[in-house]
Amino acid sequence: MNMVDLLPAACLFALLFGTVWSITGQECLPGGNLFGIVILFICSVLGGKLLGMIQLPNLPPFPPLLGMLLAGLLLRNVPYVTNAVFINTHWSAALRNIALSIILTRAGLGLDPSVRTRCGGSKRCVFVWRWVPAWWRPASLLCFVLAAVSPAVVVPSMLLLQREGYGVEKGIPTLLMAAGSFDDILAITGFSTCLGIAFSTGSTWMNILKGLLEVVGGVLAGLILGLFLCLFPSNDQEDLVLRRTLMLLGLSIFSVFFSHVVGFAGAGGLCTLVLSFLAALGWKAEKAPVAAMVGQSWDVFQPLLFGLIGAEIRIASLSPSTVGLGMACILIGLVIRLLVTFLLVHLGGFTLKEKLFIAVAWLPKATVSFLYRLLSLILLSELWSPRFCTSS
Repeated sequence: MNMVDLLPAACLFALLFGTVWSITGQECLPGGNLFGIVILFICSVLGGKLLGMIQLPNLPPFPPLLGMLLAGLLLRNVPYVTNAVFINTHWSAALRNIALSIILTRAGLGLDPSVRTRCGGSKRCVFVWRWVPAWWRPASLLCFVLAAVSPAVVVPSMLLLQREGYGVEKGIPTLLMAAGSFDDILAITGFSTCLGIAFSTGSTWMNILKGLLEVVGGVLAGLILGLFLCLFPSNDQEDLVLRRTLMLLGLSIFSVFFSHVVGFAGAGGLCTLVLSFLAALGWKAEKAPVAAMVGQSWDVFQPLLFGLIGAEIRIASLSPSTVGLGMACILIGLVIRLLVTFLLVHLGGFTLKEKLFIAVAWLPKATVSFLYRLLSLILLSELWSPRFCTSS
């Protein structure tokens, strides 16, 4: 590209910046909130692309999301840069909630209702193992924190496997997306309930009832909104895919934010999952272009999400002993969960390779996403025949 081609682009950028500056003032200058968000987004995208280019012999590429995490970490901990790249905590939380809405919407659209339910017993056993101890042990809050998986890691990976045809016959991607998404919703609900029990002066039974109401309210709201999306917009509308995508994302984001406003945080995620799944049922084969457009919106919010997660870490304020104990706690919890999940799916009709993969699929948290992606890809490349359905 020569200078003649660059000149119009530079003029457009200068015009855009001038317009935004005239409206927001200091917000788009170094130290301003808008400036921080833009710089974080650009650095996260570049970090993801740079790390994705690293290729070690006989190993899969590094996951881009690790580069996004590192970009946010550097921006938060490099002197002088930290002061220039400022992001308001309210904005940070809002952007992360939008990202959560989008990824749960993708999960709902990706669920396959035709999958056989023979592994449902194993899934219920996993839930029982992970939630009963959380209700009765003193460390209930920590149990819910450790129980939650990262939908931002699990869902895109399972959608990729689903597109490639891996595990589709036995419904493994659908199983992992559904169980992982419900897992996070229950973790949010359980954590909120236990937090209320531990620190609230109100009735314990009222806090437990509130947790149950979050589940029931989320399902009912999701059913109502999902049925609405099946009917509106109607098939004779112009730009039908765009209208459906905007309605779907709008309702999903509204559900998550509204649930926080009314104090029922877990209901919003469950509502999003149910309404997107029900809408996909109504749209049938026509859901594919909507899912593709929702995926494009995730491409925008993924760098923001992982960049913001990395930017939450302030190295100077960390205590080595606290970090060591935290890592040990996470490692022990993950090892136990790995072993128990493998045992619980033992009678689910899966092959040994499939059991190994399902067990590994429960590992991902934002803190161990690199390990998860690496192990998953190694398992796929070394243990699997071309398709799950042909593995022995």
